[in-house]
Amino acid sequence: MLKIEDAFSFNNHDKIVVGCSTGPDSMALVDMLLKIRDKYQLSIIIAHVNHNVRKESFEEAKFLEEYCAKNNLIFETMIIENYGDDNFHNEARFIRYNFFENIVHKYEANYLMTAHHGDDLIETVLMRIVRGSNLSGYAGFRDVIEMDDYTIVRPLISWTKKELEEYDQENKVKFYVDESNTKDTYTRNRYRKYVLPFLKEEEPDVHLKFLKFSKSLDEASKFIIKSRNKALNRVLENDKVLIDKFLLEDDYLQKEILYYLLNDFYQDDLILVNDKHIDLMMKLIKSPKANSYVNLPNEVLAKKDYNYFEIVRETEVITGYEIEFDNYVTLPNDHSIEKIEKTEDNSNNICRLNSEDITLPLIVRTRKIGDKIQVKGLGGTKKLKDIFIDKKISLANRDIWPIVSDSTGKIVWIPGLKKSIFDKKKTERYDIILKYK
Repeated sequence: MLKIEDAFSFNNHDKIVVGCSTGPDSMALVDMLLKIRDKYQLSIIIAHVNHNVRKESFEEAKFLEEYCAKNNLIFETMIIENYGDDNFHNEARFIRYNFFENIVHKYEANYLMTAHHGDDLIETVLMRIVRGSNLSGYAGFRDVIEMDDYTIVRPLISWTKKELEEYDQENKVKFYVDESNTKDTYTRNRYRKYVLPFLKEEEPDVHLKFLKFSKSLDEASKFIIKSRNKALNRVLENDKVLIDKFLLEDDYLQKEILYYLLNDFYQDDLILVNDKHIDLMMKLIKSPKANSYVNLPNEVLAKKDYNYFEIVRETEVITGYEIEFDNYVTLPNDHSIEKIEKTEDNSNNICRLNSEDITLPLIVRTRKIGDKIQVKGLGGTKKLKDIFIDKKISLANRDIWPIVSDSTGKIVWIPGLKKSIFDKKKTERYDIILKYK
């Protein structure tokens, strides 16, 4: 009989959150933990996510809740109400692990356990090889992952799905089968149905060979990581990549740096980022464009801003604003514009206007397509876009940079950057002084 103690060393009073789906694998894991609960005085919390895509999911959640009550287990659950991403599995996993982590923190648990087994590892390694990854990615997933304040453990990784199903049968463990796991629609299912049987026919213990392969790659990856970390010290500045220094690094280390940056956004065994995404980012970094970006899965952006490159979570874009100016306005870029009585300052942060030359009230707004300004001393007009490029203003800042116009739409000032022909010298007549700070 399978014994979980053969796979993991438990300590007295361990607090364990178990990600449980009611499938044969996770129910086997829960049963194994129940058998040793008293021996180690374990605190076991069952965390269940109702994916809300099958009518049976509510029946399964009810069964698990009753099972936990019968066995004196803490039960935590959530329902995924809406999906926004095109890839259901990716988004569901992202939501699931966020939920698990919240439960870990709620109960101050030291372990999160999931029921990933040897067959899962084979599928993951094969999918990574076909899709493309780095050395760490090709290793699949690890059985132990140290997070900041807890540890993810996959204690069933040495066993096959068949062995776990036999365990359930021998121990009369009830479980549910998700019929969607048999559909050819999903990539993992095709590997499970057509590739794994062939491999197991060639070698019954192929899962152990893949586990050895995974651990070997993981060890090699740890060696490479030492070199990568030294490179990170050379190319990172405030969590942003200095492109000129990045391009001096070895090609292999460049890609390892990108995978490192992606690691904050994509979990250990999330088959989501592949060679295609790395190539897109490399093209972005080497592009002659000063400002640009590429979209990555799950609302993540890779952004280039002159000599800086970073990967960020895509946030809600600030829509344009248009404010009628009186005496003072606070701006979304953490600056302000105010009307003052006098100043000796003559920088681009000050604008002096004659109300007879313009149409009041003044308007403070964001840029519009085709905006032009009659630049003071230039003798003609210039596009705002060109001014932003000349001043090396990032794309994000351009979208919220204040533009001051009169009520007819004539741009009278770009605070902090350029003055228009409407700006007056200190020796000329003016009755309005604006200050940008």
